[in-house]
Amino acid sequence: MKIVYVVPGPMDDEEVKRRGELLKNWAFPGTDVEIVNVNEGPASIESMYEEYLSIPATAKVMFELERKGYDAAILGCAGDPGLDAMREITDKMLVLGPGQTSMIVGAALGHKFSVITIEETMIASTYELAFKAGVLDKLASVVSVAIPVLQLKLKKEKSLKKIIEAGIKAVKEDRADALVLGCMSMGFLDVAQEIEKAVGVPIVNPSKVGLKMAEAMVGSGLMHSKTAFATPTKISSRRVKDLDELYIRK
Repeated sequence: MKIVYVVPGPMDDEEVKRRGELLKNWAFPGTDVEIVNVNEGPASIESMYEEYLSIPATAKVMFELERKGYDAAILGCAGDPGLDAMREITDKMLVLGPGQTSMIVGAALGHKFSVITIEETMIASTYELAFKAGVLDKLASVVSVAIPVLQLKLKKEKSLKKIIEAGIKAVKEDRADALVLGCMSMGFLDVAQEIEKAVGVPIVNPSKVGLKMAEAMVGSGLMHSKTAFATPTKISSRRVKDLDELYIRK
């Protein structure tokens, strides 16, 4: 199977390569996984406004990737920006949002789960995402580590310490049975085992779980529902062949 991970914004080539190697290491034998980054948009996503900024350019990339024959695409942000739209414009390529996917997995691992996010600005939208995923009743809390996305890898040891502290707080005070890392950059630190050892509950890494769920769904012959995410009529009727044709410019 062919799976592509789409970073919804510009990213340094070296970091793209590093993440691509991790994805290849995590993939099952026989899975061809690639990584693509979108060349325009916010450098990091730490607010709903930045999520919305990332959607148009990412949608164009998704539309083209389906034409290249990929079986599944992973939207590379734990906020799942534009997931509904990405699913509307694709009808042969499964599109997964690692945020919702990881929450569903976290909810399956115990009675309650908590999400560890980056900044306070992402707490409200994380609750909204849990509602959309259908697991709000099982969300114990959302805890911020107050570290900007672009600083997570630069200060890895500090990041790990603060994630563990936030995790211990969620387990002890909020009675979380599992923890979900609420940021893909956090997931690509590849420290879930260290956190789990320190905290004592399962840690859901969205970067890895997003890939494994894509493999499982493609292997099971599953596709996102086209009654839930109907193809826009202008596309299904072939009145437009490219997403740029949906824009009106003066």
